[in-house]
Amino acid sequence: MANTNAPFGFRQYSGNGSAPTYEQVAATIVSTNTTPIFYGDPVEPDADGYIVQGDGTTAAAGIAGVFVGCKYLNTSMKRTVWSNYWPGSGNTGDVEAYIVNDPNAKFVVQSDATGLTQAAINSGIGYTIGTGNTSTGISGAYVSTLTTATTAPFRVVGLVTAPPGAPGTESGAYNQVIVAFNNVTTRNLTGI
Repeated sequence: MANTNAPFGFRQYSGNGSAPTYEQVAATIVSTNTTPIFYGDPVEPDADGYIVQGDGTTAAAGIAGVFVGCKYLNTSMKRTVWSNYWPGSGNTGDVEAYIVNDPNAKFVVQSDATGLTQAAINSGIGYTIGTGNTSTGISGAYVSTLTTATTAPFRVVGLVTAPPGAPGTESGAYNQVIVAFNNVTTRNLTGI
C-alpha cells in the first residue's frame, strides 16, 4: 500500500526531557508578526531575537527550534488564549511561544514525493514549510532535499519502519523519517 501525502510537521520522537513538556522552552513572537506558525513548524531567530516561521533555507544562523504552541492576550476575547498554533493576528502585545530546541531532540517527519532510503541516514536535509491546517493548528512541513552543507537544519538519523504496514513505513514517496537537529542555535558554534 502506498504512503499518503499528508505532512504533519515535526513531531517529537525522543529527547532528554520528560512528559508533559519534554524540552519546551519559552521564546517570543513579535506583536507585529502576521505570519501564522503551526504546531511542528521549524522556527528561526530574526535579527531582533524574536522567532519567525522557518523558510527552509540552510541559513548559517541556524534554526531556533520546533514550534509547539503559544499563549497571547486576545484582543477580541479580552483574555489569555493558549493555542497550539499562532494564527498571526488577534493579539495585544508580544506572543509567548513554546519551542523544542534541545540539541538532542529527535523528530518524526514525512518525506517528499522522492522518499528516502537507508542511504540517507547521517545526511543533512532541508525542509519545506508546506501549508498548515488552520482548523487543527498542525503544520504542513516536510523534509525535502538531502544536502552535504554543514548548515543543513536537520540530519536524518533513521527511517520509521514500525509497526509494519502503518502509514509512512513503506519505502518510497512520502515515507516517514527520524531527524535530529544539525544546525540549531543551541548547538551552533559559529563565532565562538
